[in-house]
Amino acid sequence: MKRILIVTGQSGSGKSSALEILEDLGYYCIDNLPVALLPEIVLKLDKENNLELLALGVDVRSTNEDLQEFDHVFELLRQYGQVDVIYLTTKDQELIARFSAARRPHPLANRFKSLNECIQEEKNLLLPVHIRATITIDTTDFSVHDLKHTLWNRLGQADQLIVILQSFGYKHGIPLDADYVFDVRHLPNPHWDIELRKYSGLDGPVQKFLGSNQQTNEMFQDIYNFLEKWLPAFEEGHRHYITISIGCTGGQHRSVFIVDRLQKALQKNWSIQVLHREMKHWS
Repeated sequence: MKRILIVTGQSGSGKSSALEILEDLGYYCIDNLPVALLPEIVLKLDKENNLELLALGVDVRSTNEDLQEFDHVFELLRQYGQVDVIYLTTKDQELIARFSAARRPHPLANRFKSLNECIQEEKNLLLPVHIRATITIDTTDFSVHDLKHTLWNRLGQADQLIVILQSFGYKHGIPLDADYVFDVRHLPNPHWDIELRKYSGLDGPVQKFLGSNQQTNEMFQDIYNFLEKWLPAFEEGHRHYITISIGCTGGQHRSVFIVDRLQKALQKNWSIQVLHREMKHWS
């Protein structure tokens, strides 16, 4: 066995869709497995089928005792190959909307009166698995196509650290899948210049405005120095990807400018992916 994926996350976040996508990518997929049985199943599959790619779906229907022992199970699985945990998460209000639209009960509905209680308890129960996640994906605004694209990108270069640079706007919420978040709202805001408002941080007029500001340059340099120092350590620690999120108020000017500049500075030595989350809101 060369690669094992454990796919889990909040109910309604897209675990079943993720497994279908992984099957299309060549993974042998099995869903709804008790955590305690994972090593035994993997051993059997490895001996009888000599599989290269295996994806195992795990959810909150495993017993609480099994979920608490996930660390031990994870270490046992590592003897069969590279193990990654994909954790899918979604904002609470979106989960509530999805369950209402689907008219399906939450797996914990028989234990709690409200859907919100189910969602909060599920987070607690899955925490031992979430802590081990090597890939966390926020599917709040995702279509199935978006999920497929994200999984393909993050799994396509397993032996190389992928640095995901993401701009976002605080008024639309902090990304749930960020490893590091840098706040650049204190920098000069092109939004208040009528001539600059229509542009983004990718456009020349905004880049000239921000690039001529000393505080902006110092902020960029500090973030760049941090990444240059620590990215090699993350790679040595067998991280497959890391998400660096840069936020300003609306996610159109300052954060986009810093992400674009970081991409240009880092791409000589690192595999970079860029996501401007609020592009759909740009004027």
